Amino acid sequence: MDLPYYEDVSPGSGCLPPRAWYARSDAASLSLNGSWRFRLSATAGDTDDSFASDGYDAASWDDIAVPGTWALQGHGAPAYTNVNYPFPVDPPRVPTENPTGDHLRVFDLPGDWPADGGNVLRFDGVESCARVWLNGTDLGEFKGSRLPHEFAVGRLLRRAGNVLAVRVHQWSSGSYLEDQDQWWLPGIFRDVTLLHRPEGCALDFFTHASYDHRAGTGTLRVASDVAGRVTVPELGIDVATGDAVTVAVEPWTAETPRLYDGVLATAGERIPLRIGFRTVAVEDGVIKVNGRRILFRGVNRHEFHPETGRTLDLATMLADIRLMKQHNINAVRTSHYPPHPAFLDLCDELGLWVIDECDLETHGFTVQDWRANPVDDDRWTPALLDRAARMVERDKNHASVIIWSLGNECGTGRGLTAMARWIRERDADRLIHYEGDRSCADTDMYSRMYADHAEVERIGRKEDDDGPASRRQLPFILCEYGHAMGNGPGGLSEYQKLFEAHERNQGGFIWEWIDHGIAHPEFGFAYGGDFGEELHDGNFVCDGLLFPDRTPSPGLTDYKAVIQPVRFAYDGAAGTVRVTNLHDFADLSHLDFEWTYVSDGDAAGEGGELAVPKDLAAGESVELKLPDVPLESRDAETRLHLTAMVAVETNWTKLDHVVARADFPVTARPVPRAATGARPTSDTGPVTLGRVTLGPGTFDARTGELHTLGSIPLRAAPRLDVWRAPTDNDDGASWQSDRRNGVLWRELGLHRMQHRLDAVELTDDALTVRTRVAPAARDIGLRTVYRWTSDGSRLRLMVSVAPEGEWPVPLPRLGVRLGLPAAYGYAHWFGGGPGEAYPDTAAASVVGRHFMPVDRMQTPYVRPQENGARADVRWAELRTSFAGDGVRVEGDPAFWFTARRWTTEQLDAARHRTDLVPGDTVWVHLDHGQQGIGSQSCGPGVLPRHELHAAPAQFAFTFTFTFTGVSG
Repeated sequence: MDLPYYEDVSPGSGCLPPRAWYARSDAASLSLNGSWRFRLSATAGDTDDSFASDGYDAASWDDIAVPGTWALQGHGAPAYTNVNYPFPVDPPRVPTENPTGDHLRVFDLPGDWPADGGNVLRFDGVESCARVWLNGTDLGEFKGSRLPHEFAVGRLLRRAGNVLAVRVHQWSSGSYLEDQDQWWLPGIFRDVTLLHRPEGCALDFFTHASYDHRAGTGTLRVASDVAGRVTVPELGIDVATGDAVTVAVEPWTAETPRLYDGVLATAGERIPLRIGFRTVAVEDGVIKVNGRRILFRGVNRHEFHPETGRTLDLATMLADIRLMKQHNINAVRTSHYPPHPAFLDLCDELGLWVIDECDLETHGFTVQDWRANPVDDDRWTPALLDRAARMVERDKNHASVIIWSLGNECGTGRGLTAMARWIRERDADRLIHYEGDRSCADTDMYSRMYADHAEVERIGRKEDDDGPASRRQLPFILCEYGHAMGNGPGGLSEYQKLFEAHERNQGGFIWEWIDHGIAHPEFGFAYGGDFGEELHDGNFVCDGLLFPDRTPSPGLTDYKAVIQPVRFAYDGAAGTVRVTNLHDFADLSHLDFEWTYVSDGDAAGEGGELAVPKDLAAGESVELKLPDVPLESRDAETRLHLTAMVAVETNWTKLDHVVARADFPVTARPVPRAATGARPTSDTGPVTLGRVTLGPGTFDARTGELHTLGSIPLRAAPRLDVWRAPTDNDDGASWQSDRRNGVLWRELGLHRMQHRLDAVELTDDALTVRTRVAPAARDIGLRTVYRWTSDGSRLRLMVSVAPEGEWPVPLPRLGVRLGLPAAYGYAHWFGGGPGEAYPDTAAASVVGRHFMPVDRMQTPYVRPQENGARADVRWAELRTSFAGDGVRVEGDPAFWFTARRWTTEQLDAARHRTDLVPGDTVWVHLDHGQQGIGSQSCGPGVLPRHELHAAPAQFAFTFTFTFTGVSG
């Protein structure tokens, strides 16, 4: 049976051979981006080809923006799946219901458009299959959504009234190769350009620019299909194409992205070159650039914008790279397809290592145990080779691209081997990556996803004996780890220690850069299922270090601190600090350093410059003496803050941007003063019928619940709380066999704990309330005793907890929750901050004085879940204004502090940000312990040291009403 072109396994027909992309030349070009006419049909066969003919009347059609995707412009709807194909798996066939978008653009040539030479029509990205006509002539068709395709059109062009017609099918045989864990968004989503090709113009060219780190020289050779000359004025180079020249140069690295401006000149065209000299190799089982081991502090990056989908403008690309650099990220894996080519220009200029990944993923074939997988079917091999060639030829002149990746989650097969063989023959100067083949038969490195810490350590020690012995001689990377879905990821510090401890372990790439939440008028940001998809994977598409609006999440802030390229160590006894340069290449000449003593007392902080040598080389350390702690700070807890800041403005950040920081204890926290001595009194009749007054607190004599503190009526009395709205990482992934705490917590009923009152006891010095807190239908529980004392002005609560029964899982949290009137919405505290932190996500938390409105303490995860805790808090105040009246809470020991305007139950029930509506209460959590976060949404769970097991515990809080006379 003859199949239509969109179901044929071939990559297409009529296209020119792939070639190098460049941003500009002196040849004329015309952008065809803009408003096009558009018609959407339900199937591929609903309409004929007459729309491509001259004179076709498209007045009744809609307008659509190109580049863009029709599903985000009011035509159809987005759909999200992670693994499953959203259609029956019967390759290469696709459903009859195949949304098909016809696009029309009528254009004139500029008046100065050259009449000689030829012309090329270029498409940089169309999903998933396109057929193209110009002035009624069928040019051909293509597949390979995230890859460029060009057609020769010179003989067809006319000065005015050119009719460009493009038919785009949502589903094609190519869809089987593009199952890449993202929204399915059909359309012409990248640029469309008409390029003039003068007589004697450049066709394809390959810039080879290696670096000899021993001699300090670079060798340049530009191979060109059309003869010409290459000039680099700064280096005095003027040579013919194809000739090699060696000169002294400064090398290109991601830390020092030195580029030289050159020109490739042929008889008909001049093309600017941006040349970076560097050499990539595996030596002694280690990836080296310019002779040095590198450590990837990387991230996976899908192309996404909440309003335009995969259509990104240059400003957004630049914003992404600047944010990466500002958060100490040095590498990007272009998951799972080549990015817009301009993105790689920016990586060259600003400095990022790039793993350039082919537009290839067949993950959905796992559902049928990889039967009929295209990468192991020779009929598909030409399509695979076409995709590899279009990636390599387009991107081969970028210094930032140091590794080619064959694709993602395709299983194994002969097609992958053919791709690797072709790439090696075409480009022997870069490495090859692929994660899906544990034998590493086609790759230069061993790559894994989501290996846990213990396995990464075994691999680092070359004790991974589940594969061929030859694999243990290869470098190792985690191409995906630290799944950043919702609150998290946790455990990054422990991974980083393993990367630094073992030479073979060369870092990894967090999954992923940005949440793919689509802007939505009802939900704020939408995820899978919000558009009525029958088959979807929910909010698994929201797993990034950035929120959809590109606001950094706490996960990104934590990652920045984990991978910061300067390490500090403090020796309190000697009064010295040790500074280590963790860069791979750069010295510290671009940084300034400061020290500050920060006290919990009234004394202002004292600080100054830390004289770190500017020429401290990569990998070297220096020890420096600090000034003594000020006398006035020695009676209060004092911390040492150390900061490394950018000393000169760069193309990615401003002066004084903080690159690294640390804080250390200098003077210990004084032991909190107990609040005891006052006698509780009953004001009416028998104790069981009235109220009890103890210092500034008034209690219900029957229940022992605190009703007022000073003049503040409590909305809810303090009582034990163990529940948190499970995070995505608490719930884990459905396919994982490990213990999934969030699921078990709910099965146990920890979200509906019952509080039994056993006794209220009034003595001369205390009010004691004895309770048992337990879930229904279970024989486990927590014996809880609340003991209230006061010194007359302060009120102290001592909580004692004793577990009963066998607890099969850790607790979500352990502490007390209380409710204050809504007016108390301004938080001050001394402790960790300024942002959110949990036991295994606290690298960026710095102990000091912090202030924040309660509304800003919330982390707006796209799917609401536990958030907003501040770590290591000594005391916290909730006030009616910045300087208003308030409640002060002092912890013994330090505690986790959370405040929000909705209950945990409301947070748990919410599915989108817009479900959360502030109420008339500020709910305050004072936690003795919090369970860690982990990354079990698609990785390992919480490390044992960060788990909160049910165990006997005792902790205290002292409450004070603070009156300033300043109204809110």
